[in-house]
Amino acid sequence: MTPKQNDILCRVEGDAPMGALMRQHWIPACMSEEVVERDGTPLRVRLLGEDMVVFRDTEGRIGILDEQCPHRRASLALGRNEESGLRCLYHGWKFDVDGNAVEMSSEPVDAKICATMKTKAYPVHEAAGFVWVWMGDPKQVDSFDPPAWSAAPDDKIAIVKMHAACNWAQVLEGAIDSAHSSSLHSSNMPTAGNVSGSTATDEHWLRPSADKSPRLDVERTDYGFRYAAIRKPVQEPDKQDYVRTTLFIAPFTVMIPPNNRYKLIQMLVPIDDTNCMFYWIAWHETEGISQDEWRKFCGAVPGVDVDPVTFRKFRNAENNYCQDREAMKAGDFTGISGIPIQDMAMWESMGAIADRSHDKLGSSDKAIIEFRKQMFSAANAVARGEPAIGTGKDRIPHAQLSNYEGMVGKDEDWRDRM
Repeated sequence: MTPKQNDILCRVEGDAPMGALMRQHWIPACMSEEVVERDGTPLRVRLLGEDMVVFRDTEGRIGILDEQCPHRRASLALGRNEESGLRCLYHGWKFDVDGNAVEMSSEPVDAKICATMKTKAYPVHEAAGFVWVWMGDPKQVDSFDPPAWSAAPDDKIAIVKMHAACNWAQVLEGAIDSAHSSSLHSSNMPTAGNVSGSTATDEHWLRPSADKSPRLDVERTDYGFRYAAIRKPVQEPDKQDYVRTTLFIAPFTVMIPPNNRYKLIQMLVPIDDTNCMFYWIAWHETEGISQDEWRKFCGAVPGVDVDPVTFRKFRNAENNYCQDREAMKAGDFTGISGIPIQDMAMWESMGAIADRSHDKLGSSDKAIIEFRKQMFSAANAVARGEPAIGTGKDRIPHAQLSNYEGMVGKDEDWRDRM
């Protein structure tokens, strides 16, 4: 990719085409647990380069407003959340969840400005453990499409949240890259000859293959694309293949291969041009993993591994992700604890926006190539005034999408297992 093409793929702020594409989709603003308290502390959120404040009012309604008060631009994140509105500390102007000024303490009661004053309020939808925001034209709000994990009960949904100090696209490329797991995560996903698919324990995901160079088969779809990473298994390699399928659900969601206990989805949500928020959801309709277990397994416990408010990592580039070289000598492949932190170390080491013109891609990068081609084309389509990828009345509901992980006979098509 040329630097100009790379910018179109990565940049989301202002009038960037990719940002315009994102604005035609509902975007996760935060987890519901971050604003669970009525009249609780307002939450700062930054998405696509825009600063907002999220709050739950006295009646339990969620509001998302422009962070800056329209009066003199003081931050509403510092305001008082009380009596069904958010009050700016500077002059006492108070706004409800719809952005209406319900009190303006510094103005006469009969002042004309009191009847017309509003601040920017974003359409909001709360579902499946998240608060979702619509950042596009408020007159063209699309119907909310429940995510795949919405079919699971709340106690079978676990969420990891972590800030990544780089652009959203290189994080998403890591999420769709099945080949890297055989190396980078090899200590967490060791080979075991006695399993027929990914098998979760408290500390590992056991795999039935030692094959580090899968062959990839990619198929474009209306929602993005899906592909199979096909490996040679330990058992009966002449009769079967070990197949792991991944779905890219435009614009920022990846359904990665499941294990025997839970299904997995990642969302790579752009904060601005050079930062994104990483969400990793583990869920299952009947099995699953608890929230505490999931965050501990991933090394993403708030207050222990990440800041409980900003979700910035305590192990980061400044301290080399606390890499343990002695552990590496003893057999640990990376010396970095936790699958997400291992990924973060790779993504962030590329720079805030990786210069893709220097990439030397191979056959294991078919999904990466497809993502770049598809989303570059999709961003340009939006710039021409066309609908965003994954929208429209004929789209496949996300709750109907699924993937596969396991053995497939040599004479079978992996698509039949989806």
